[in-house]
Amino acid sequence: MAETVLEIRDLTKSFASRPGMLGRPKVKNIAVDNVSFAVSSAETLGIVGESGCGKSTLALTIMRLYEPDAGKIYFDGNDITRLNMRELKPVRRNMQLIFQDPLAAFDPRLRVDQIIGEPLEIHGVGTLRSNRDYAASLLRKVGLYAEDMHRLPSEFSGGQQQRIGIARALALKPRLLICDEPVSALDVSVQAQILNLLRDLQDELGFSYIFISHNIAITAFMSNRIGVMYLGKLVEIGETESIIRNPLHPYTEELLAAIPDPDPSYRDNNICSSSAPAELEGLSTGCVFRMRCPIAQEICAAEEPPLRTVHSGHQTACHFA
Repeated sequence: MAETVLEIRDLTKSFASRPGMLGRPKVKNIAVDNVSFAVSSAETLGIVGESGCGKSTLALTIMRLYEPDAGKIYFDGNDITRLNMRELKPVRRNMQLIFQDPLAAFDPRLRVDQIIGEPLEIHGVGTLRSNRDYAASLLRKVGLYAEDMHRLPSEFSGGQQQRIGIARALALKPRLLICDEPVSALDVSVQAQILNLLRDLQDELGFSYIFISHNIAITAFMSNRIGVMYLGKLVEIGETESIIRNPLHPYTEELLAAIPDPDPSYRDNNICSSSAPAELEGLSTGCVFRMRCPIAQEICAAEEPPLRTVHSGHQTACHFA
């Protein structure tokens, strides 16, 4: 049985969306709502959902860049939920994040070798000379040239910048990489290059991924398992093939129906929900998807469906699965 690298239990994170005035309580926007899952060694868990569903907040909360309101985060079996910054530092060597916008995540004044060497310096790894040589080897590993390390990040294309971000994330040889929309801003051909690079690196180095995307087709290509999020909740999770071939939640069916078909004469009349944006207002009880769901009934407004196992580790939060 594969070793569990990361486990989160009932993780919750909220933000104040409106300050309290004249004695009124603050209004909270719950971005991550009681989410639980585990990631095994060398596994890729995809997290998919539309913009604003809480995917990035989930990633930043796991990394403790946001402090969770409730729940537990276990890494290698150790509870890291309430560790202080000094205690968390050695843990972060093994948990790294690849950002959606790599250029925004770089110090524009630093050269590439300094960007890649910065985590090594922070954690006291190696010497200046050895780290420079190591940076050159990492650049070659991600498909760039060693000579590129003397340039500034603004001198590179978007795909090359993402490769530099991957090299920096690999510098400390982590056990878990969280990829937050790593290809959403790239051209399709460059997306394919980055996705294949990520898969090849996992095969070579054996780390685990949490792969976050709004594109379920890309997520399926990358992942062993897929978790589907809607309005902060995990509404379905299971093996990739099971999710794609036999979706159990109406929202997952909608995501799959949104994948373009190469046949221009094909028209899917079964796309299940309206195009109305996701709203939290009036959803204090019941199923969060019921306002857009074509099969919603009275029970959906009265009772929140629990995330339950339907078959073979395939779980969904729907009364009618």
